[in-house]
Amino acid sequence: MILLNLFLGFLYVGCFSFGGAYAAIPLIRDVVLQNGWINDDKLSYMIAISESTPGPIMVNLATYIGTDQAGVLGALTATFAVILPAFLIIIAIMVLLKNSFENKYIQAMLGGMKPSISGIIMGIGLYMIFQNCNVLKSVNDLNIRSLIITLLLIAIYYGSRKLFQKGLTPIKLIIISAITGIIAYSI
Repeated sequence: MILLNLFLGFLYVGCFSFGGAYAAIPLIRDVVLQNGWINDDKLSYMIAISESTPGPIMVNLATYIGTDQAGVLGALTATFAVILPAFLIIIAIMVLLKNSFENKYIQAMLGGMKPSISGIIMGIGLYMIFQNCNVLKSVNDLNIRSLIITLLLIAIYYGSRKLFQKGLTPIKLIIISAITGIIAYSI
């Protein structure tokens, strides 16, 4: 039964997550929490780990949750389910719409989707910042270390864009965040 639930849950995620992995995080979060597969804190840690490991976040999350719930077979089931819709959609698009990308209506539709995807990504990013700094629970429980690290990383990223005309790569930011985390939490 768990394999069927994993398949259907991640098939749903794969079918309705537009805009890449970051835009899919709220959908993954909803499916995972509704099914009680892992809790919100563990999911937040897994998102961070999935971000820093090779491969798409959606696939990494599906594989991890599938493994956590049903071992290797669960990992294969969840991973297959999450990539199946994208695979079929890309095949269908290439076959059916091969020459339609020049159509002004298709271009308008894609142009209209960009701002909504940006908003979804920004929303989940802010949610994760607030949750990580405990702002959502209460101001009295504010995690000052997490807040300082977050603000420092934002300053480093945008400062590097101003100084070097190019932002730091995600790998460099992950390394910097790991070092600042070690420093901040080992004191």
